[in-house]
Amino acid sequence: MVNLAIEQYLDDMHSQQAAPEEILEWAWKTFAPAVAASSSFQTQSVPLLHMISRVCPELPVIFVDTGFHFPGTLAFRDMLQERLGLNIVVARPERTPDELAQEYGEDLFRHDPDLCCYLNKVKPLQQALEGMCAWVTGVRHDQTASRGQMRSLEPQLSGVVKIHPLLRWTREMLEEYRRRYALPAHPLHEFGYLSVGCAPCTHPVLKADDERAGRWAGTGKRECGLHLDLGSVKDVRGE
Repeated sequence: MVNLAIEQYLDDMHSQQAAPEEILEWAWKTFAPAVAASSSFQTQSVPLLHMISRVCPELPVIFVDTGFHFPGTLAFRDMLQERLGLNIVVARPERTPDELAQEYGEDLFRHDPDLCCYLNKVKPLQQALEGMCAWVTGVRHDQTASRGQMRSLEPQLSGVVKIHPLLRWTREMLEEYRRRYALPAHPLHEFGYLSVGCAPCTHPVLKADDERAGRWAGTGKRECGLHLDLGSVKDVRGE
């Protein structure tokens, strides 16, 4: 079903030029109810969430609550849910932060950030996407080198097709969309947090062109793993 749907879409709608709203409408009509979006609920997430609220408000929006988010992120999520009427589904890791520390030691995010991301973000999202045919994301080409190689529609080995409505948008286009519809920014945005993830691994970047420069600062890491090979990092116990 998935491959046929993609082929039909590419033939009929020329998705490389389709507007994000058209892609969302197609995704919902083609895969509902077996389709979900995911969002980190930061400033750059707001335009896609706004589009979802207008085009397909019933679409589940998965938020992975790692237990390490800034309080402002959780408050921003709740505010957007009320304002936009979003259908938010919260996914959580199997272990609490305290349980994680007992099993792997303190500050796993420092001595094994890939494993930390896998346990707290990748694995919960994998579980939330079980039974889904399609997964809508807000990634863009201009964010990282690996994202620059992505296509608008990407079948995964799991059978799920990833759909990126905003892939060819830029940060400037997102800001213009936010201004047009008077949409809010994450409360930390004005303090230089251009990209917001878990609190221990996120720092402000006051003058950086790269909005993700404050993520895992001081390391070569730029991705949590959700948009690389979902689940490529395994639990040390083999789970």
